[in-house]
Amino acid sequence: MVRINNPLWKGWKISLGRNNKQFVIRNVGGTNYLCKYPDMSKVIPSDSQLESNNRFADAVEYAKSIIADPLKKANYKVRKGKSVYHSAIKDYLERH
Repeated sequence: MVRINNPLWKGWKISLGRNNKQFVIRNVGGTNYLCKYPDMSKVIPSDSQLESNNRFADAVEYAKSIIADPLKKANYKVRKGKSVYHSAIKDYLERH
């Protein structure tokens, strides 16, 4: 990992996350680091991970259906400080 807090990067807007799948900028303990992009091609998810991923995909589909219908969106109970989308995902995951 390369520490980014040096004078060469001063004034640059650094956004955390991936950039063209070549490198990742991570924030660890308030310091930004430049890392190589992780190779996940040989990772085989377990059955419980696949089940969890499918459950979350269903939650996203449910949230999108709420947002697509203006009447449902207007009447949806939103949690304080959250969007309708995130509230719908949380509600779905709590019920299923």
